[in-house]
Amino acid sequence: MAEPAVRLDQVWKKFRGGERHDSLRDLVPAVARMLVGKSRRYEGQLAQDDFWALRDISFTVECGEAVGIIGPNGAGKSTTFKLLTRILKPTRGQCTVRGRVGALIEVAAGFHPDLTGRENIFLQGAVMHMKRREIARKFDDIVDFAGLHAFIDTPVKRYSSGMNARLGFAIAAHLEPQVLLIDEVLSVGDMAFQQRCVERMREFKNQGVTILFVSHNLEAVAGLCDTAIYLDGEIRAHGPTSGVIEQYVRAANRGRRESGEIEIVGAEMTDRAGNRFDTVKPGTPLRLRISAVAHADMTDLVLGFLAYRSADRLPVYDGNFRLDEFGAASVRAGDMLTFDFNFRAHLTRGQYHFGCHIFHDPTQRYVAQLCPAAMVTVNETRTWAGVADLEVEPAVVNESRARLCALPVAVDCAPLEAAAPR
Repeated sequence: MAEPAVRLDQVWKKFRGGERHDSLRDLVPAVARMLVGKSRRYEGQLAQDDFWALRDISFTVECGEAVGIIGPNGAGKSTTFKLLTRILKPTRGQCTVRGRVGALIEVAAGFHPDLTGRENIFLQGAVMHMKRREIARKFDDIVDFAGLHAFIDTPVKRYSSGMNARLGFAIAAHLEPQVLLIDEVLSVGDMAFQQRCVERMREFKNQGVTILFVSHNLEAVAGLCDTAIYLDGEIRAHGPTSGVIEQYVRAANRGRRESGEIEIVGAEMTDRAGNRFDTVKPGTPLRLRISAVAHADMTDLVLGFLAYRSADRLPVYDGNFRLDEFGAASVRAGDMLTFDFNFRAHLTRGQYHFGCHIFHDPTQRYVAQLCPAAMVTVNETRTWAGVADLEVEPAVVNESRARLCALPVAVDCAPLEAAAPR
């Protein structure tokens, strides 16, 4: 069996907060703590001001696999990449990467600020053990991709963050990497450049390049990666991308009980026939069924139905429905309640999550909320961006000879074809 392209084996990474020693009274205890800390290193204990950025991280990435790494800020995603590129050394465990690595993990990372863009291209190629003539052969493609023709002989310290990111990705993407590490820094680029980057990474995936992709754009992760890792100091989930994204979104948007009067106890998304699904096409009829239990008598309730794009929590729909629209005027303590929201998923490709709340109108307060109550992945390939499926149908308007003949004029079409210009 072939060795994996990337392997992390029980990796721990510890950082220490800054300390100042303004007196001998401060310095002596600090030195003692440092010496004692050496003996604790393998006991899993932390000295004062130490913290674990990563705890017992183990995973492998096979050759040609595309893996997304998601998680909140401070979860250790960028630290993981710095370990893989040997910018940092693990406190414990081992990191192994096989093959030539193309990495973009920080804006301008690896660039010499006083060198021009042209000089940094050749510098990065040399770091990747490429010959000068090989770099020269790809030079024009790199500059074209980055769109920096006018600034290629300008020192990179004069570049904006977006220009640095464009040059960094262009270098990483054109020097024939076998393993490509891309961090969230692509978010500083404009929309057109981000599209080119995603398309380029898809090309790499088709060519069998191993890709690790860190991003908060869950839609981009879902579109590129077959598997994903949810990281938050430790691995919280690892598996098929859609399932990992669902766990991450649920953790980031936990439902809660606002009062003791009504409690949402369950939610399920199915098609209209009651069947569960993994993905749906735009326009599919769906049903969100909410189960709740009443702990008090209540009237004047309003139920809210909400939908968000999971990638950026963009509100897609927010509608409210009175209790009598569900066929009831009130609820009584002890009632088990079931509410159905029937709708059509007129959505473009991507992952969406749905929520529900129960609102008491006279007192203007939420008595129960659940978000996400369910998640849906819409699968289609025609659109690039947006959320609404407008069911666009293309049509050709043919300004033909036949249409001219239909105009109410007393002219025969045949002479028109033979008529000479005046």
